Amino acid sequence: MRSRIRIRAPKYCASPKVRTHAYAEGVPEPEHTPELTPEPPAEPVLTHGVGPWPGGESEWPTGPHFDPELLAAGDTRNVVDEFRYWRMDDIVAELDRRRHPFHVAIENWQHDSNIGSIVRSANAFLAETVHIIGRRRWNKRGAMVTDRYQHVVHHDTVDDFVAWADAEGLTVIAIDNVEGSVPVNTAELPERCVFVFGQEGPGLSPEALAAASGIVEITQYGSTRSINAGAAAAVIMYEWCRRHAR
Repeated sequence: MRSRIRIRAPKYCASPKVRTHAYAEGVPEPEHTPELTPEPPAEPVLTHGVGPWPGGESEWPTGPHFDPELLAAGDTRNVVDEFRYWRMDDIVAELDRRRHPFHVAIENWQHDSNIGSIVRSANAFLAETVHIIGRRRWNKRGAMVTDRYQHVVHHDTVDDFVAWADAEGLTVIAIDNVEGSVPVNTAELPERCVFVFGQEGPGLSPEALAAASGIVEITQYGSTRSINAGAAAAVIMYEWCRRHAR
């Protein structure tokens, strides 16, 4: 007479940390190694770009601004097609020739999560320079390495920054939605100026507001009190370009 052996399938036990199997009595449970969460890459991996120059070295374009390594291996950098295969120093030199006369400044006392995206937008709208006021270190992740092509300088205090702006003859325009601010669609945006942005949440410091010649706000239509500082900077820079860029 044949005997039947019933084999119980393993069940999964819920656990807040590691999933384990519950096996039938007498069956040893295998060892488990907790899964490790990989560290995020230092910079996002770009999926666009171009490969090696078609036709090989004999077909390479001539000119000192072309980088032989990029021509041979391809160019996946975060640059527009006009600058594909160019040396970085030559790209910066060409941007310097075209830069707009407005500057962007941002206070950096506590929260630096938006500075990278502001630097990236400043590069996109061809700002002259980005000024960091306060702490020297800032989070570069959102910049997508555009800080290599964008001039970025540091000022220890608001007073240092204002002294620099006065010496350069630049009008300081604060961007914040406080009492007395003027909507950007009706505000005057001088051709030579520096826009100052505050930190996410607290906004601009009283010292920065007091130093400004004018305060501009971005008109909003929903319930939130403010929008992301990086988004606000992009709106203001676009509006300046809409009026002054050629």
